[in-house]
Amino acid sequence: MVFSIGAYYPYSLPVICKAATTNNNSHAHDAMYIRRAADIADKSAGFTSPHPNFGCVITSVGNVAGEGYLYAQGTKPAEVQAVEAACECSRGATAYVNMEPGDCHGDHTAVSALVQAGIKRVVVGIRHPLKHLRGNAVRALRSQGLRVDVLGEDLQSKIIEEARKTCLLVNAPLIHRASSRVPFSVLKYAMTLDGKIACSSGHASWISSKKSRIRVFELRGRSDAVVVGGNTVRRDNPQLTARHGGGHMPVRIVMTQTLNLPEEANLWDISNVPTIVVTQRGARRSFQKFLAAKGVEVVEFDILNPRDVMEYFHDRGYLSILWECGGTLAASAISSGVLHKVYAFVAPKIIGGRNAPSPVGELGMVEMSQALNLIDICYEQVGPDILISGFLQPIPDLTPVIPSEDETFAIDPTVTPYDSNVIFFYKTWDRYGAFSNFSPHPIQMPDGNGGYVTWSSVEHFYQAQKFVGVNDPIAQDCVERIKSAKSPEEAARIGRLMQRQCPDLVKSDWEHVKIDVMYRALKSKFSIYPHLNSMLLSTAGSVLVEASPHDHFWGGGREGEGLNYLGRLLMQLRSEFLGESSMLGESTY
Repeated sequence: MVFSIGAYYPYSLPVICKAATTNNNSHAHDAMYIRRAADIADKSAGFTSPHPNFGCVITSVGNVAGEGYLYAQGTKPAEVQAVEAACECSRGATAYVNMEPGDCHGDHTAVSALVQAGIKRVVVGIRHPLKHLRGNAVRALRSQGLRVDVLGEDLQSKIIEEARKTCLLVNAPLIHRASSRVPFSVLKYAMTLDGKIACSSGHASWISSKKSRIRVFELRGRSDAVVVGGNTVRRDNPQLTARHGGGHMPVRIVMTQTLNLPEEANLWDISNVPTIVVTQRGARRSFQKFLAAKGVEVVEFDILNPRDVMEYFHDRGYLSILWECGGTLAASAISSGVLHKVYAFVAPKIIGGRNAPSPVGELGMVEMSQALNLIDICYEQVGPDILISGFLQPIPDLTPVIPSEDETFAIDPTVTPYDSNVIFFYKTWDRYGAFSNFSPHPIQMPDGNGGYVTWSSVEHFYQAQKFVGVNDPIAQDCVERIKSAKSPEEAARIGRLMQRQCPDLVKSDWEHVKIDVMYRALKSKFSIYPHLNSMLLSTAGSVLVEASPHDHFWGGGREGEGLNYLGRLLMQLRSEFLGESSMLGESTY
């Protein structure tokens, strides 16, 4: 069965409240609008990542009255947008959501919007994949007297099951990541009709057509990161940008055991997008220092293999990764079980060559019965090429309940170096995600003139303060762009990019004041919102750790060696709110 995710609809529709002919096939209606909710949810994929994709469609007497989609965590929920578009037509209407709302802890914006608008019925495509969020919104809506139907549970038929499948597909990255502890990974390659990805000489430009290459840019723009091996860097010197994709720029990841890489490479230019090199511990120390001097992050592993690398990037919060590697690394990734989907561009060309490389190396299979069969195959013509896509692994069933990230830490002591009395937070979907500086909680800060300025999040304020007061029009423009950024993720990208490109524009004392800047922003946040204050106080007696494995200043670091200043600041605030004395320098481990 082929399902299309990505047929985009307008952001919102004009209000329509005229009567329509009653359709006796209510299942067909429910399926149609759930698929529409999934389609518009897909519009935000990659623009601000990582975050789940939410869409909402409100219908009144058989017509669409309003719709919207979540652009990113920290922005206006899809349900709120749809209610605003539908206006008075929301009363007595039906709302269709592709996935159960999953607000930060203590926030009920999406649920409240539907209840207060007078929605009578809500149809949910799938329940939330994360255990600590799953079922919360459904129960809350039902407790307010709304009828809530969940596809596959309350509603069953073949057409309903197909609609449910679209909901699984549009959030496949989150579902796979939550169930397997690795990001959703897609293998992409272009090959000739006779199965070659390059000539015997290694020349490969270009196998696929320009239209196919533009499609690849779009795939990159929907991904958190792009993975290549050392051979690809040496042979092709790629840029790995999404310059025609319309989405964000994914991080570039290079996997290499020996670190035998050239000193001159496009990937070492991090002025626009970061590069991370993962390698074997101890490999070419001098070259590691060379890369570090250029701003390229190097991460060492005792034994470099795709499974460990992907588990590490899972812990960094990545949802979706695109693999554009050669056959050797592709075979290793497949054997490790970390690849979930394949996009194969087949060009109508024949080049032959006994030694010409193929897209997948040795897998140890000796009989056709051992071949891996793709699931949910889709065929599409892209220019002169044929794009074949399909899943290597089925999308996990949401039953039994998938454990949330922090619960997995508690269950499996091998996952984290910390003790059970440690509370972890990182991404806004975590149980304690509201502690994050990226959480969707606007704050008010003094403007220096006796008034106050509202910032969309702690991260917005923090990033802007790098450039506030710098007497340069570029710095002042950067502050305004950060302030108006649609989400905390975008504010962070703008601030970090400017800091990399123009370090002279960052205020001279930034490294000395940034802790105080973060502290003041956090204090405002936990003073404004009583439910956040209560949650913080409820953690008394526990150590708070920002679980970022790559941030050794604000986070706990990969092996617990990080300074964890964000956790320290929260514990200091907690002590202050409890009336205790606390010093920032006290031991937190």
